[in-house]
Parts: sequence; structure tokens; C-alpha cells
Amino acid sequence: MTITTYLGNPLLKRVNVPQNYTQEEIHEYVKCRDNPIYFIKNYMTIVNIDKGLMKFDLYPFQEKLILGLQNNRFSIVKCPRQSGKSQTSLAFMLHYVLFTDQKHVAILANKGATARELLGRLQLAYEKLPMFLQQGVAEWNKGSIVLENGSQILASSTSSSAIRGYSFNLIFLDEFAFIQQGMAEEFFNSVYPTISSGQTSKVIIVSTPNGMNHFYKMWTNAIEGRSNYQAFEINWWDVPGRDEEWKKQTIENTSEEQFRQEFECEFLGSVGTLITPGKIAELTIKTPLSRKDNLDVLEETIEGHNYFITVDVAEGRGQDYSTISVIDITQIPFKQVAKYRSNTISPLLFPNIIQRVATAYNKATVLIESNGPGGEVANILHYDLEYENSINESGVLSKLGIKMTKRVKAIGCSNLKDLIETNKLIINDLETISELTQFIVRGKSWSAEMGAHDDLVMGLVMFSWYSSQPQFKELNDIDLRTKLYDGQIQQIEEDLTPFGFIEDGTDEDGKYVSEGGEIWQTYHQS
Repeated sequence: MTITTYLGNPLLKRVNVPQNYTQEEIHEYVKCRDNPIYFIKNYMTIVNIDKGLMKFDLYPFQEKLILGLQNNRFSIVKCPRQSGKSQTSLAFMLHYVLFTDQKHVAILANKGATARELLGRLQLAYEKLPMFLQQGVAEWNKGSIVLENGSQILASSTSSSAIRGYSFNLIFLDEFAFIQQGMAEEFFNSVYPTISSGQTSKVIIVSTPNGMNHFYKMWTNAIEGRSNYQAFEINWWDVPGRDEEWKKQTIENTSEEQFRQEFECEFLGSVGTLITPGKIAELTIKTPLSRKDNLDVLEETIEGHNYFITVDVAEGRGQDYSTISVIDITQIPFKQVAKYRSNTISPLLFPNIIQRVATAYNKATVLIESNGPGGEVANILHYDLEYENSINESGVLSKLGIKMTKRVKAIGCSNLKDLIETNKLIINDLETISELTQFIVRGKSWSAEMGAHDDLVMGLVMFSWYSSQPQFKELNDIDLRTKLYDGQIQQIEEDLTPFGFIEDGTDEDGKYVSEGGEIWQTYHQS
């Protein structure tokens, strides 16, 4: 007896099984091959949350998207939650591997389990196809399938090593905005050679927004014509059944902010950010004039201008980032004009980079956070490299830089909020803005949300703290205490000093303990 099924699965045929086509089947096969929308609407099976198994009756916007994916090499799709975006992309991929030979497809998601679930949906649809439309199956498991025509699909998490060394004709990235910022960049640096190696290879990026991150950058570049990606935007009202009454009910069951991000697809970021979401949305991103060795230059040095540099130092072990922010303080508004960011630079080598950047910007004043390895970096810069324009703590020459205490951070965060929201400090760097979208209240302080970074933001916090100190006036004849804050700094110091923090004198890092929880809570929610 000839075995015609794959591993006993009656819904799949194995390779090298002859198919005797009727005239009607030949006619249907050709129609499906030449028209993906006809194939999907007549033969693609999906699971509907209310109706169970059913044919995929495409909405008008889904038909338009299918044609867009077919006609463009690079596609990026911004869409609301539960709009059928992933299912539509899977339908296109099923047609792609069935009717073209030797096509290699990668389904990638922020989690490996999510990618395998997507592949599972495609496998279900495949099993429901009539045998005359199927290819014979050579391999079939939870992570991949290989078909008789040489086409195959792999499911994996989106990481820099996920598909390194492979060649793919189509890469599908699901919910790409939810990939961590650093991982998203590493991924594209890793896979771009694969993408660019062919003339017809395709990339499909689909996501709901999640702050101003790498997806935001790619979306903005696409709609402004700075890349080859074709942008497709799906609105919540494009989905049948979603009207104003549905919107009202959804907001009542969630929140206005959540609806704006998940259904109106605004790039709002996290909830409870230091800078209000509305203000973050107003910030504009500038394409760097140059990018080299982790240094992004937004504006060239201007002769006669005064520059201020803040430095946050990490261990250089691939986790937190060592950062440099260069701020033009010549006049108000102040402007961030360059930034450096690396999580691999050794603290022993970092001072040389700081010196080169600071010297290039008119021998800028340098403020280094001296916690941890920062103290060593500050000493090397000042004593070994003999860079004199570095700030020491409270006038004590032996203590270079500034300790990031609760007191410094509290005042710095308050000032940063005031500077940005009143347009006194202009931020145009993508990665800095991305960190601001995830810099949130956590307990009684501000920091990056879980899994995110705040190294660039902490540089701005240091600058904002120093801008309220009397010494700042000596740099540019601008007294922010009277010109900008109108007594706010004095009030904060009065709140913090007698009630908020008492230095116990025992913590070697100069940390403070709080005895004014009510004041903290009020302050951090203001």
C-alpha cells in the first residue's frame, strides 16, 4: 500500500505523491496562483474568536494591504490592536510559499513562542487546503516547515543571532515596536546583509506603536521618503463594527491614553513619564549630520559658542550604556547637538573619547557622574589626560564629577521637566527621545521602565541639576535660578532639605534616606 500522507496526518500529503488534477482543479489552481486575494478569500481558513473556523473574508483594507505587500519589496505597517494585521500577513506568506519555488521565509516576533504561534496559524490554514493546492511536506514541526517545491518557513524570536548566516527571500517582523531598542538595532545590523544580498527579497514590518523607538524611526523615514519602505497605515475605524460607540465603550473599559496608543496608533510611550506624553509627541527627530564610532553629530561646532558635556559611565559589558551628551548653552533655548552611546566601551578607554569630543566642541565644560566607574573616568580625564575643563564636586579638587544622590536626582528631574516642557531645552536625538518615552515614576523616584535604559536621560538630569547651581552662571552669564524657574528651585530645596532627606553620614556613596514620604509622593506626581 502506497503511503500518501505525511507522518500519518491525513490532512497533509508527503513529497513525491502524484496529483491527478481535474480540469476544474487546474482552472482553480491557476486562478489561485495568479490572484492572491482570490486564493485567500476562497481557500484560507482562520480561527475567529466568535465564529471559530471560517474562511478568511478579507476587509477592503486587508485586500489593499495584500496587494501592497505583493508589489513592494519593503513594507512597514502601522496598525491598531486586533485589526487582523498578522493574519493578513500570514495569508500573503502562505500564498507566497505555495506558488513560488525555493522561497525561504522567516517569521520573527519579540518572543519565540509568539513566532511559533503565528506559524501554527499558518499551519492550520495549510492543513485545511484541498490536496490539489498543497505542496508535498518534507518537514513539519513547531518551528519550521519545508515544502516539496523547496520553499520553507522558519519561526524564531527577533534577535541579532536569530537568522545570522541564513539567506531569506522574505522576512516578517511582527510587533517590531516591542523589541528592545538595542536589540532592534543589533538585529538590523545583523540581517541587513541578508536582506540586501538579493534583488527581490522582501521585508514586512508590522506593529502597533510603542513609544519613539526604532520602529518610530523607520516609520518616520518611510513616510518622509528617507527610505525605500512603503508605509501602510491602518486606522481603527477601518475595521467593520468599530464606530464611535465602540470607541466610547473601549475608553470606558481602559483609558483615553491607552486608546490613543493602541488604537489611534500614537507614539506615546509608557504611562507615567516624567515628560508629559503630549510634549514628547511634539519633539522632532533630526537625522544626524554624521554617525561614526557611536557618535551622532546633530550640529557642527560653532566658533564662539559655549558647550556643556555630561557623561554617564557604565561597565562596558554589553548591558548599560556609557553616554555623552553635548549641549549648546550659549543662549536659551539650550540644544543637544551631539551624543555618544556605547555599551561595550571600556571605562579605561572612555576618557580618550570624552577628551576628543569635548575638545572638538570648543573645549566644553565636562560633568561626569562619579558613581561606580565614573570616578575613575573623571580622574583619568583630569589627571592623566590633563583636561582642565571638568567640574569637581562642591569645589573639592580631589572629588571630580558629581555623585548622583537622591537629592541631585530629584532636583535634576524637576528641572529637566521644566526645561523641556517650557521649550528651554531642545532634544532632537532619536535615542534620547526614546529613553524619555520610557523614563517613568517607579516607587519614589524616576527611572527607566523594566528592560529599558535611561543612560542618556540621566545625562540630561545631571545637566538640569547643574543648570540651577550658582556656578552655572559663570559659564554663560545666564542665571537660571532667576530667569527660568521663578523661585521653583528655592521651594524644592526648602522642601527637600528640612523634611525630605537627611544624610546619615554612613553611606560611602553619599546616598540619602527619605523621611518625607508624603513630600516625595507629592513631588514625583507633580
